[in-house]
Amino acid sequence: MTAEPAGPRLSDRQRINWLRLIRTPNVGPSTFRDLINRFGSAEAAIKMLPELTASGGGLRAVRIPSAAEAESELEAAARAGARFVGIGEPDYPSLLKRMDHPPPLLAVRGNAGVFGLPPVAIVGARNASLAGIKMARMLASELGDQGYAVISGLARGIDTAAHQGSLATGTVAVLAGGLDLPYPPENVDLSHEIAARGAVVSEMPFGWEPRAQDFPRRNRIIAGLSLGLVVVEAAKRSGSLISARLAGEMGRLVFAVPGSPLDPRAAGANGLLKDGATLVTETSDIVAAIAPLAGRSVSLPPTFDDPPDFSAAGPAEDSDRIRVVEALGPTPVGIDELIRHTGLHPAQIFMILLELDLAGRLERHAGGSVSQLPGTP
Repeated sequence: MTAEPAGPRLSDRQRINWLRLIRTPNVGPSTFRDLINRFGSAEAAIKMLPELTASGGGLRAVRIPSAAEAESELEAAARAGARFVGIGEPDYPSLLKRMDHPPPLLAVRGNAGVFGLPPVAIVGARNASLAGIKMARMLASELGDQGYAVISGLARGIDTAAHQGSLATGTVAVLAGGLDLPYPPENVDLSHEIAARGAVVSEMPFGWEPRAQDFPRRNRIIAGLSLGLVVVEAAKRSGSLISARLAGEMGRLVFAVPGSPLDPRAAGANGLLKDGATLVTETSDIVAAIAPLAGRSVSLPPTFDDPPDFSAAGPAEDSDRIRVVEALGPTPVGIDELIRHTGLHPAQIFMILLELDLAGRLERHAGGSVSQLPGTP
């Protein structure tokens, strides 16, 4: 495993302000990036949040965490042997930067050197069969022996087997809740073992109890961390299929282990194979497809996307906001389409979308599309 890379890092003040900004309601990864691009720093963006939220039609004052609250979370992380890694820092997972809207801050417990290994995700059913567990453990062990990191979600069944098979070589567990609340509880000891050689990561606050809606967010990070994702047993409606869909949308490779048509736990994986996923019956099936990708450099400069030139257009008027809101609906549309339809300058569109996002009226989708959040005026 490689050592943690050296390079420029956030100052303590920057880290506190980044944490305050990303913990503010309605500030997700995309909004965070737009705010930094627009105002130059998290500290400057925080000062503008009340005005922007009001301009977007927010009905309540924005609740921005205090510096003391951010410091308290940083201290909680330190007590747990963890730290927050920013997207511009050298030990932030390079592949994660290549997904749409990567988390600006990632809580990491363990050795960030594991992110230097080419990563493969293995996911599957919680109520896995003995054969499925054996297969996942074997794939993980053999991938680890060949120099790959194994990514999974610490769930029961296939995830647990994947982590156990790659403990000695390097595995990464992605949590749906805070790092101090691994789920399920019976895998707390396993999470400690993972952190000893690999890493446990989360984008959620410390003390956060995972909810059902948090698991798709976790699955998104699992897909984003990986060059390819292997599904070992999954029902037709399962989180593993969400992970596979997200991986496909990100341009990652999708693999599936076939199973008996009589076993409902194999229906999802068999369906993926029908849809074009790569068939896996042995580890070499994965390595043959992943190896060419693993040899490529995936490092990116520690910056956000180039922002639009906000100085090139005047401030948005109320009439401009009305035109954008009227153009939006429940169906996702591209920002380029909004620009053409409204005739507004791109900088004005970006600013209005930022205001709507902060007011809780906008939903962002893969590929940069946006829609009006259902139930909002």
